[in-house]
Amino acid sequence: MTQNSADDAAAVIWSEDFLSYRWAHTHPMNPIRLALTMSLARSLGVLDGIDTRAPLTIDDSALTVVHSTDYIDAVRAVGSGTAALSGPLLERLFGLGDADNPIFEGMHEAARLLVGGTLAAAQAVAGGSVRRAVNIGGGMHHAMRARAAGFCIYNDCAVAIHWLLANGYDRIAYIDIDAHHGDGVQAAFVDDPRVLTVSLHQHPATLWPGTGWPTEIGNGDAQGSAVNIALMPDATDRLWLRAFHAVVPSVLAQFRPQILISQCGVDSHRADPLTDLSLTVDGQRAAMQAMRGFADTYCEGRWVAVGGGGYGVVNVVPRSWTHLMAVALDRDVDVDTTIGESWCATAEEVADQVYSEYSAQPVGVMGDGGDVGYVAWDGDTGQPPPDGITESAQRQVDRAILATRRAIFPLHGLDPEDPRD
Repeated sequence: MTQNSADDAAAVIWSEDFLSYRWAHTHPMNPIRLALTMSLARSLGVLDGIDTRAPLTIDDSALTVVHSTDYIDAVRAVGSGTAALSGPLLERLFGLGDADNPIFEGMHEAARLLVGGTLAAAQAVAGGSVRRAVNIGGGMHHAMRARAAGFCIYNDCAVAIHWLLANGYDRIAYIDIDAHHGDGVQAAFVDDPRVLTVSLHQHPATLWPGTGWPTEIGNGDAQGSAVNIALMPDATDRLWLRAFHAVVPSVLAQFRPQILISQCGVDSHRADPLTDLSLTVDGQRAAMQAMRGFADTYCEGRWVAVGGGGYGVVNVVPRSWTHLMAVALDRDVDVDTTIGESWCATAEEVADQVYSEYSAQPVGVMGDGGDVGYVAWDGDTGQPPPDGITESAQRQVDRAILATRRAIFPLHGLDPEDPRD
């Protein structure tokens, strides 16, 4: 394993060609969210003096560590109009052509480029030229070995983790804060004790894909390597952060990862049209800052961060992922920072062109006035909730905390009932 140098800079991976990962006009995942993020970051000076790095140019062999050749061939064929199979058969066999994953021209090349972006980020950190790297175009965490799912064709996170495993890393932690369960990454490593997958998501009884129960803990020798924290709808910043900090630092401290991979989907936002959590941009920023801290504490600073979900394409994603890049670059942007009129005017024009369900107007400040002052979990003591939190809401979150701790902590030699663990 190559040691990181003393260079504290972070790499930002970017290509205008990321915008070619474009579904139907009415599809929630509109790539304009990426272009707006980059333009907002530039307008605020976050990227001043930063030369973005291009994604790696990879061939199909880089994908086969995760995906079957039959599936890769099918994606290539449908994207080039040469598929021999019928539409219903493609959908049934490979998840291609349904409402979530409609076929578009060049989809194989577009999806492969996103993988090249996350591989570029992982290799930059592993090679030691930077401590941190961000690819907002990545985070396609639902893609399975032989099936597209949840707007994801190829699983860039899993491909990058496989590359790290093949190049000297044997303790890799993956933290997923998307509102949807990180099912594809968990499935790829559910039998591998070298990879710790942690997913904090909306409860599977209330949101697709219906997985991510606290009892999903990994298989065989890898028991304890899958950690799932399932939160009921309407969890706010303070409650979400309470759950996050009641579980994640303890398992990281025991696992002692060499590198941290973070999937930073922002569909946990209260304004997201597809989900039911109630975070603000302020809460999402606090989670990103915490993960930077985890990387510094446990991984000698090595941190790869990718994007993911987020369907407030104008009003949420650009702000949240600008914060992500700023956090990685140690250029944290205050949540009270005003966004320039020029960017807002452009974003308003873009909003008028986006499908109506996802076209909320831009917000002119970098935060939402969220309260991130969570009260740390102190065990099953029935402590009264702080002001502004109802007893029922706190009980729901504390039940989620205990369910995960009781399933996972004993496997790591930790006491699930003791808040010091």
